[in-house]
Formats: sequence, C-alpha cells, structure tokens
Amino acid sequence: MRVRSLHMFLALLAVAVAVLSACDRAPVKPREDTPAEARIVSVGSAVTETLFALGAGDAVVGVDTSSLFPDAATKLPKVGYQRTLAAEGILSLRPTLVLVSDEAGPPAVLEQLRSAGVRLEIVGAELTVDGVKARVHRIAEVVGRDPSKVLAELDADLTRARVEREKSTTHPKALVLYARGGGTLQVFGRNTTAETMVRLAGGENAVTGFDGTKPLTPEALAAAAPDVIVIPSRGLESLGGVDALLKVPGVATTPAGKTKRIVPIDDLLLLGFGPRTGKAALELGAKLRADGEGK
Repeated sequence: MRVRSLHMFLALLAVAVAVLSACDRAPVKPREDTPAEARIVSVGSAVTETLFALGAGDAVVGVDTSSLFPDAATKLPKVGYQRTLAAEGILSLRPTLVLVSDEAGPPAVLEQLRSAGVRLEIVGAELTVDGVKARVHRIAEVVGRDPSKVLAELDADLTRARVEREKSTTHPKALVLYARGGGTLQVFGRNTTAETMVRLAGGENAVTGFDGTKPLTPEALAAAAPDVIVIPSRGLESLGGVDALLKVPGVATTPAGKTKRIVPIDDLLLLGFGPRTGKAALELGAKLRADGEGK
C-alpha cells in the first residue's frame, strides 16, 4: 500500500514538473501599454521634446503643429493645433496612448478620446524650471523611461548658465517681442515665460509696467529703453528680417535700435521650456553679453 502511494506521489510530481517547464518555455505576452508596444500621439512642444529626449521617440506616431523639435518630430503626421484638436484625426493613427499638455483641448475632444477607450494622460504645462523637471518625471513615469540622464544634463546646463551670469558684469535690459507678421507684435511684460528666460540668461526685463503681454507701441518702446531686443527667429522672419524690424515705429530710436542689437533665437528655445531650457539660457546669455549687430 505504501509502495502504491509512493508511486502515485512520484507520478504527480513528474506531471507538476512538466507543467512548470512548459510554463517557463511559453512566451510572455507583453502589456499593450509597454513602450515597445505603444503608439503615442504627443500634443504640446515640451511634451514632444521630452518624449524624444527620454528615448521614446520611436513610439510617437503623431504630433501637434507646435511640435517642431527634434527634426524627426516634424516628419510625423500632424493632428492640428493643441487647443483645437479633432478626435477623428488622432484616432485615425490608432494610438494606444495620447499624451497632452494641460493646454490641450477642447475638453469635448479629450472626452471623445477617453470614450473611445484610448489611454489619455494630461501633463502639466507650467513654464518654469521646476515645471520642466516635473514634466520630465511625469512623462518618464508614463512611458516607463529613466529620467536621470535628461535631468542631469538639464541641471548641468543650468549650472553653467548660472556661473556665467554671476561672473558677468553685463546685465542688459532686454525687451522680448513676439511677432507673426507686421500686424501681430506683442511685448512680454512681467511674470511671463520670456521674463523667466531673460533672467536665467543673465539679463533684465526692460518691461516692468505690466504683467503678461500687450501690443507693441512706440510709447512702450520709449518707456522700456531696451539695450537689446530679443525676438523668436520665425517671428523675425515673418517681419522680413532685422531691417524690417528697425522700421517698426519706435524701434530705431531705442538704445537697442540705435546700435542694432537685435537678438533672434529659436522660438522653442526661448519660450518652450522643454528639456533644452538650460541650453536656451546658455545661448541667450551669450548673445545678450555679446556686442555688435545681430549677436
């Protein structure tokens, strides 16, 4: 009787071993939301830059029209402007994840995406250094990437920018313009992304009389008396270049206009507050401290 029980036990043990071995050999089906399987639609320039900086660019299948960096992003299908999205265009790309800044909308479209069963993640768009770091952490968590390299590079660049501005004896008054053709000229005042970037670069905001942005006027230019005028590169192109900007009423009579100290800088570097924020501060700082036309 004992022998029979022993034989039965050994048989059951053999079956168990065989089952476990088969399980070990069986392929494990990956989760649908793993980075390797993801199809990501990215909305917001800083969101897109961060995804590519984290090494998740290969999973991105569509972007909004503000996503102009890196170059690979510009070659992807566009889903429209981030504030006026359409669900149909996004869903046509068969995304498993839609990652958007909290400026994206309209809300009804975001709800349509949720109703369609698409995973939607909203990322804060605070345009500060702390906001940049929080965004990197958040996106890295969503797509399962390590943010340490991106954050280390950002901190290193910001440290270099701080060292440069602290050792400099030059802290020019900079007026930052936003332009989209001659009919759209805005001045950045206090508590703006432009002011934050100017300070990171070692300059001072020449405009102190108001918060936010206001239309450019000769009176505002005279009151600001900037040493240098900073303008996004595409905005300067839309005006027709430096000579055309100097013909805008009031510009030529400012200290910056008289010395032709016009500083163009990439739009997203100046205003995007993505992972390249430290590099933006370094580049703008070097230009603000330089002398001569167009430097």
